[in-house]
Amino acid sequence: MLIDSHAHLEMPEFKRDLNEVIQRAKESGVGYIFTVGTEKKDWKRALEIANSYPSVYAILGVHPHRAKEIDDQTYPTLRELCRDGKVKAYGEIGLDFYRNLSPREVQIKRFREQVGVAKELGLPIVVHDREAHQETLEVLRSERAEECGGIIHCFSGDYEMARSCIDMGFFISIPGSITFKNAEGFREIAKRLPLESLLVETDAPFLTPEPFRGKRNEPVYVRYTAQKLAEIKKVSFEKVAEATSANALRVYRLKF
Repeated sequence: MLIDSHAHLEMPEFKRDLNEVIQRAKESGVGYIFTVGTEKKDWKRALEIANSYPSVYAILGVHPHRAKEIDDQTYPTLRELCRDGKVKAYGEIGLDFYRNLSPREVQIKRFREQVGVAKELGLPIVVHDREAHQETLEVLRSERAEECGGIIHCFSGDYEMARSCIDMGFFISIPGSITFKNAEGFREIAKRLPLESLLVETDAPFLTPEPFRGKRNEPVYVRYTAQKLAEIKKVSFEKVAEATSANALRVYRLKF
């Protein structure tokens, strides 16, 4: 079995053929998909999808791009929605200093707050970090995020950051970009990290792996990320599938 630990099935790209997308994933051995609602307009849709398919679970939170939109109703609404048993994590939350769609100081403030909300709810967090590696670590440490644990989604930091996150009890999630021709540095980092701390994800509809780069990504393609990871680590595909699935089940607190 494989698990796509992070996708966005609630996005418009999947409106036309969602049933087929989920069926293709199931037929290829993807046992579970975790769909991530990152802003107010997507939360109920993500939860609706999760409650419509036994193999789909939801993750809800406010993406750093939307941090400036948080208001007095945001956290009460999320607290209520996250009580649904199909919600298995809080996120994706964090920092994005690449696009800076919300002011940096607002992103940091809201990241801190949302770690607190996740701890209150008893949920692991899914962390978005883009070109804000040191600041992300500072927030995780100062907010004692190891108390809730979680995942560094779509990892883009260096080996030292990965080790620091693993030492705090976080898992490192490997996206399809590991298959890209210019990702040699990332592949070297993945090679050095313990399989017991890794997940695989698509981030669908984004980051489509080779040989499908340029097309819409979807959960069925998580296989290509797992295959590349097996190649890098010189282990069998089956071992990667087994380990990353067990890790996903552990962090999301699910049982076979």
